[in-house]
Order: sequence, then structure tokens, then C-alpha cells
Amino acid sequence: MPKKNNLLSLIEEAKTKDREAQTKLINTLWIDVFSFVMQKVKDKNITDDITVRVFSKTLAKLDSYNPDFSFKTWILTIAQNTIIDFHRKQNLNNETSTENMSVLKNHLECSPEELMISQEKQQEIIQTIEALDEKYKKIIRLRFFEELSIKEIADKLGISVSNTKVRIMRAKKLLAELLKNNYY
Repeated sequence: MPKKNNLLSLIEEAKTKDREAQTKLINTLWIDVFSFVMQKVKDKNITDDITVRVFSKTLAKLDSYNPDFSFKTWILTIAQNTIIDFHRKQNLNNETSTENMSVLKNHLECSPEELMISQEKQQEIIQTIEALDEKYKKIIRLRFFEELSIKEIADKLGISVSNTKVRIMRAKKLLAELLKNNYY
């Protein structure tokens, strides 16, 4: 980890949306955050996803960071809260598993019109993905359709693992914005 003054200047640069500084900041703390999440989650794929979410949140909230406190502690707090959110979501999904059966049953009983509407939404999402810049479109396909690991994606695209992580985070953020604008 860089000295405090170097880290603070890197944070300031990252706040200005300087992509190189953001990537450097992510690379500097990736192992710390990944290791922290892995200790709690114990699953590499889930840890990858949570770690990407942590850095996405970190970059989005950089303006709220108080330099009087340790940046590493601040980002690990974000990681802890993201893990808690993940577990809450998992518990919610487990609690509603019997409800999911009724949803599935209802889905099977859907009229052709209702199924067509669902397929239309799916088509809109695919069209939104297709509208993305080629590098983001490709990374979304590899990560979420082919379900490749971050390392496998990096190897396939011939880019570094850290660059892959940043691209996934940016692609998810961009896709979420586009979908939000289309549906709300």
C-alpha cells in the first residue's frame, strides 16, 4: 500500500473521474478487499462479484471519504456492509423459496400474452446490452451469459485481471443506468 500522502493524492485524482487513477486505486487495494471478503464468504466467484461491487460503491462514494480516517478501514467497512447486504439477499431468497414455487407455478399458468410481455422485457435488456460500447458488451456477455471467471475473461480478452475488474464494474454501472433510464 502506498504511503498516506501518495494514497491521498491518488484518491483526489480518482475523485476527478481520472480512469487511470481509479484503476491504480483499485489495484492498490484489490488484494486487501478480496482477501477480506473471501474470509467471510468462502466462495471465489461470489467474492469476485462482491469485490467488484465494493469498488463500484467506493468510486461512487469517494467524495464522502474523510481523509482524517484510514482509507483501508473505510473501504473495508464498505466491504463489510456489502457482504451483509449479500447475506440479507441470500436469506430473503431462501425464506421465499416456497413462494418461488408458487411464482413458478403462476409463470407456468401464464397466458401467452403475459409470456410475450416477459419475452419483450428480456429482448429490451438484450437490445440495451447490444447498444453498449463493444468492449463493455463483450465483457457483459462473457461474465453474465457465459459465466466466465474474471481470470478466464482476462485471458480470453488478453488484458490484465485488474483491467477486467474495472471493465466489469464500469459495464455493470453503465448497463444499470441505461436500464434505469429505459424503465423509469
